[in-house]
Amino acid sequence: MDPRIGSSGRVVVIGSVNVDLITRLLRLPRPGETVIGGEFREFPGGKGANQAIAAARLGAETWLIGLTGSDERGERARRVLEEAGVRLDALGRHPSEPTGVAQILVDASGANLIAVASGANAALAAADVERLLPPLLGIEVPLLETELPLLEQSSSAAPRLQTVVLAGFEVPDGAVLAAARLCRAADAVFILNPAPARPISPELLRLCSVVTPNEGELAILGSGTHADETVDHLLTGGAQAVIVTRGGDGADLHRRGLPTHQQPAFDVQPVDSTGAGDAFNGALAWALSAPAIPSAQSDARSTEKLGALEQAMELAAAAGAYSTQSVGAQTSPPDRATLERFMREAKTR
Repeated sequence: MDPRIGSSGRVVVIGSVNVDLITRLLRLPRPGETVIGGEFREFPGGKGANQAIAAARLGAETWLIGLTGSDERGERARRVLEEAGVRLDALGRHPSEPTGVAQILVDASGANLIAVASGANAALAAADVERLLPPLLGIEVPLLETELPLLEQSSSAAPRLQTVVLAGFEVPDGAVLAAARLCRAADAVFILNPAPARPISPELLRLCSVVTPNEGELAILGSGTHADETVDHLLTGGAQAVIVTRGGDGADLHRRGLPTHQQPAFDVQPVDSTGAGDAFNGALAWALSAPAIPSAQSDARSTEKLGALEQAMELAAAAGAYSTQSVGAQTSPPDRATLERFMREAKTR
């Protein structure tokens, strides 16, 4: 077994479930242009679902808090999640809103354009998270009637699982903020993947263990300021770490008072980059949930945390790179054995 890969903990994803409608083209259309000759395929998707499957494939006990519609697309998405090992106890069905849909165009190089109709995802409320997340964090919340039993984690035979919560912006801000507040109360790691990019409130930023924008999202968060200034803003605003993913150029880890750590990209021939960021984030959450890797909530200057984030980032980069070699955001992430083999054999750029 790769010494960088420990046993797994629990990952809870607060996020979206969509159906991806993918058209592959020689090139992407310009505004107002029609490009014909493409190949169409339909896959289950949604950043939350993609990330949950990526974490579950790697061995984490993975839960998804979100909503599908009460429709056939939603049922198909749920079956795929269940087959991947994702727990669906906290994934609800909206009575009237449809399951979300993402329309994705992919060119010959693997670059993509994505437009999303949120559907049921937009109905996920803070109250839903406040009802469903506490038992997964092992905490009691007074005056809230939870739908899941408090998980028994106190016995020596079944030690408390280190829990990492991963949330993104394909669900409403209120649900994301509720998750972050509960993570702070439980001393749990909270990863914010700000995709699609929109402003991060000061309170939410203060509650983030790790923020994981890609280069395009970082530019939007910075409203035209230089990337370094945007990273500084995120860190001074309270985020403990910022990981900027840069596709074929790797990823950069930024922390207050520490030099930037650069993770080289793994050398692959990409076929479809649609789910690479989700594979990265799901694997990052899985790696940080491993009991052998200390919590990202620990002292930001500690050697243990430094090593933990760097190791987790390397594993995440490998998972993201591997996922670009086939089509489909939920079928492309590696399982644990495949990731170990890939890391032994692949070269970095």
